[in-house]
Amino acid sequence: MTRRGGFTPGFPLVFGREFARLRRRPFLLALTTLVPLALMALLTGIFSAGLATRLPIGVLDLDGSDLSRTIVRMVDATPDAAVSLRVGDLAEGRRLILSGRIHGLLMLPRDLERDVQAGRRPEVVFFYNAQTLTTGNLVLRGVAAAVQTAAAGIRLSLRTARGQPMDDAQSSLAPVPVPVQTHALFNPTLNYTHFLLAALLPALLQVTMMTGMAYAVGLDVETTHRLRILRRLGGGLWPAMAGKVLPYTLLFLLVLGLADAVLFGLLGLPLRGMPWLLLLADILFILACQMAGLLLALLLRPTAGAVSVASLLTGPAFGFMGIGFPRLAMGGFAQFWGALLPGTWFLMARIDQTVRGTPPELSWRPCLVLLGFVLALGLLSAARLEIMRRRTDAARAPRLPVTAEAVP
Repeated sequence: MTRRGGFTPGFPLVFGREFARLRRRPFLLALTTLVPLALMALLTGIFSAGLATRLPIGVLDLDGSDLSRTIVRMVDATPDAAVSLRVGDLAEGRRLILSGRIHGLLMLPRDLERDVQAGRRPEVVFFYNAQTLTTGNLVLRGVAAAVQTAAAGIRLSLRTARGQPMDDAQSSLAPVPVPVQTHALFNPTLNYTHFLLAALLPALLQVTMMTGMAYAVGLDVETTHRLRILRRLGGGLWPAMAGKVLPYTLLFLLVLGLADAVLFGLLGLPLRGMPWLLLLADILFILACQMAGLLLALLLRPTAGAVSVASLLTGPAFGFMGIGFPRLAMGGFAQFWGALLPGTWFLMARIDQTVRGTPPELSWRPCLVLLGFVLALGLLSAARLEIMRRRTDAARAPRLPVTAEAVP
């Protein structure tokens, strides 16, 4: 069979056959394109605001004084919390927190204003659900900032009422003799689009790419007969496999490109690094996920088993990427699992080139790890394909008849 442009004539046949198969198999089309696009649209709609604001909280005001009402107004004026309900007792506030109607309860004790004017230190208590890390920390931050501001104003007014000069009163309110300045380097606005959504999309694509590739390849290698048909269509096993993998590479690159277009164009994700390095990481990430799905399809039978194992490996991947919990603080097994996933290294390269603006000489490590994934998984898949090719050749080899003669 002659070659044209470096490919056998069967390569374009298998290449076009895969696109035609997407029309005939709705599940494959949904798994590789429709489902990730729909989930991306859903996540974009959820996190499009960037930052959660005006989270509802309740207030239990046992004092009813001018000071307690001032504190409530200051808490309600913060961007993080909004006073939506006033409760009669702690039991009612607990029920509202557990039901999810409010994210916290601010309790102002009795005799609050009297104790403050007498120089005592009354306690303002705030209850919140620590299991909801994001909402709980946000409302806690808003309430703490408002109460501390109110307390500073009260102390300042008390000192000036006693005749202390304003400058001396303000300087005496400093909590430590040496002030500490803190600067958030990479995400000062705590915009969830810039780190949470930008991490969720690669984790989602990792699941769909690996399972989709395992399913697509498994359709043609599940039995020896199907593998023989694929080999005949491609004019050989290697061009046939290349023609089968490449269409999905282009589809996944298109899906990831659409996700990046939404993130950078619509949601304003910063691109402080090198675009070409981010594109290189994108391609290596897609190829690494494809090689993993290909290897699973070649090793496991039936195809449903390969898809199940791929989903089992990648489903909980987001928890091991170091976004919600730092990888350095994880146990040995969690760090090992995270290191075996291409998405972990791709996310590292992505954060370096977007919000951090890391120089290229410091960003090569995750790209080299992704390249190692592609080469290692590709070589294992090639070895498995060679074994399968030899088995099909041995099964097709003609068997010579065996005759037996009696020896006198």
